[in-house]
Amino acid sequence: MGSDKTNKKALFALAMGGFGIGMTEFVIMGILPNVATSLQITIPQAGHFIAAYALGVVVGAPTLTLLSGRWSAHKVLLFLMLWFTVFNTISAFSSSYEMLLVTRFLSGLPHGAFFGIGAVVAGKLAKKGKAAQAIAIMFAGLTVANVVGVPLGTYLGQHYSWSLSFIMVGVVGVFTMLALYFWMPQLERSSSKGMVKDLKVFKSLELWIIILLTIVGTGGFFAWYSYIAPLLTEVSGHSQTMVSYAMIIAGSGMVVGNFIGAKMAEKFSPMRAVIISLSLMVTVLLLNSVIATNPTGILIWTFVIGMISFTVSTPIQMAFIKSAKGSEMLGASMNHSAFNMGNASGAYFGGLPLAMGADFTAPSIVGAVMAGSGVLIGVLIVITRRSKKRRMDRALVYDQ
Repeated sequence: MGSDKTNKKALFALAMGGFGIGMTEFVIMGILPNVATSLQITIPQAGHFIAAYALGVVVGAPTLTLLSGRWSAHKVLLFLMLWFTVFNTISAFSSSYEMLLVTRFLSGLPHGAFFGIGAVVAGKLAKKGKAAQAIAIMFAGLTVANVVGVPLGTYLGQHYSWSLSFIMVGVVGVFTMLALYFWMPQLERSSSKGMVKDLKVFKSLELWIIILLTIVGTGGFFAWYSYIAPLLTEVSGHSQTMVSYAMIIAGSGMVVGNFIGAKMAEKFSPMRAVIISLSLMVTVLLLNSVIATNPTGILIWTFVIGMISFTVSTPIQMAFIKSAKGSEMLGASMNHSAFNMGNASGAYFGGLPLAMGADFTAPSIVGAVMAGSGVLIGVLIVITRRSKKRRMDRALVYDQ
């Protein structure tokens, strides 16, 4: 598609977009009290901004991918990043609860489509047999955001103005647009089939099962991650200040896990890699409830959980692409809708035992159950595929 140097620059442009998206998705959690105070609303009301963004991702991923199918992929990526930049920048100047709620929803719309189309493009830019590594480079932007962008944005938001956090996201968006314009090679249409034929991908039962697997499996991570702050302060005995450092430690683990997951996807089939990843997640989440009482041990384990949890990102993205033959970009975009539903479901189910009076180690147990359910769904997919292959082989022998 281009020279190695050109393709590496294009992958860096995608990673830069991933950095901006990762930053806007997670920085709001660190500045929530500041936003609430500024807009004179309660913290639970401010939490609606997180939900609004997630809803935007769920709605926008399939919708924008479908609507943009007639245009070339590089132009679509540029348009999605323009949309992202405009509404994140407007978010910085929101003066009311209603305005920020709307702009957060609109900011979330291009998230899944960018990652979905970008994942397929990354695979095409890669050398033969290195598609997983190329996809991991794009996702690296998302993970690095948790190490660098989110802490920096949180610091600016807490010490100066929460608006600066979103202005910073807008600046990243501008640089991403420039990188895409100058470095992304000319690409074919986002969809070779057209909208009507692309929609037929939703008739695939396996695609829906993978969506369910993603919601349940990644929900296991969010059941733990959503309550990491009280776990560290109430169970491990750390100060509130340590929470920010722990988030950086978790993010560092995510960076490492992202590339380990890419290697797993190359060594095994994507679905087998997903099963291995989620199985390991069950183990580390169960052990978390034991290690949490050790102040030093929990910091090490925070890195381990972040690492293990993000080994699933590239394999599951490839599983979506493979299950949506002919409509790969639409299928890939659905991963991010499912991931955000996993975010919401993990936080909800992880909070249920807390509402019943359990301590803050309970969410990680819930997370282990959710990840374990994802393993069972993955095993079911593998068994079903084997059975289908045997039937096809027998039919072929019979025909001969």
